[in-house]
Amino acid sequence: MPGNHRLSRAIFFFLSLLIASTRADDNTDSKSIAGYIPSNTLTGIALAAYSLSAIILWIHWFKYGRQRYMLTLTLGMTSMAIGFVLRIAVHAQPNSLGVFTIMDLFILLSPCAFVAVDYVLLAELASSFDDEVVEKTMFIRPSRIVRIFVWSDVATFLLQGGGGGLTASNNPSTANIGKTVVIIGLVLQLASFGLFALTLVRFALRIRSQFPELWNTTSTSKSFVGGADWRVLFYTICVTCIGITIRFGFRIVEFAGGFHGPVFSHEAYFYSLDSLPLWIVMSLFCVIWPPRFIHPRVRDKAAIPMTDV
Repeated sequence: MPGNHRLSRAIFFFLSLLIASTRADDNTDSKSIAGYIPSNTLTGIALAAYSLSAIILWIHWFKYGRQRYMLTLTLGMTSMAIGFVLRIAVHAQPNSLGVFTIMDLFILLSPCAFVAVDYVLLAELASSFDDEVVEKTMFIRPSRIVRIFVWSDVATFLLQGGGGGLTASNNPSTANIGKTVVIIGLVLQLASFGLFALTLVRFALRIRSQFPELWNTTSTSKSFVGGADWRVLFYTICVTCIGITIRFGFRIVEFAGGFHGPVFSHEAYFYSLDSLPLWIVMSLFCVIWPPRFIHPRVRDKAAIPMTDV
């Protein structure tokens, strides 16, 4: 399909540029707050990638219903793009604690929105089935998924935000406390996300085993990618979980190694294990716009919006 081919070419293009630029550019600088001076080449590529995806997502949002629950994704992608704009400022002022802290908060915390959108999508997808299916496939009610996991992320969000600001301190003791706080926040968020992934997989396996007619259904309706099979959205969410898990693992290793450790102070790791995986998996929603795969049914309560949290 044309949309899939365009996305594949874009991914290949940006991946090639990232690899080439990473090999050619080593701006390690122990005097810089980040441990290196960010490459404007890499930052420009990442900014272009996230900005392009953000624009496409906003176009979909305005064109296809303006669902409030999808604002989580569009705002998250936009926030990441802003983070890379600030990264250019860090390149110009590598010793500015204020600029670095603001940039780091945007890039560290924006992916929390990517995690949250997966929670909301599972809740919306599960709610599109009747009550019997929901009762037999979900051990957490759809109406509670968003509340439980998002509130869990709010707590870890605050931990990571507070710790992220402390890590840039010139006081070694304060910076070490900040590192510990961030690691705790990341580990707790990973544990929470693991429970969510278990809920997601169990949901699909139960449908396949107990409601084979729903699992094997073939939709005749048309959507943005040519079919409205709900399983397409399910598999897409699974892929995003992989990218998000890679990012969690990287961040834990990064902070565990210390502020000036080899992972933290080398830009290649940040792009290859954080920004790039997140961009690839979350940009899938540029092609597979979730609301086109969620078919609302008549039920007592409307689909769960983020405003209920």
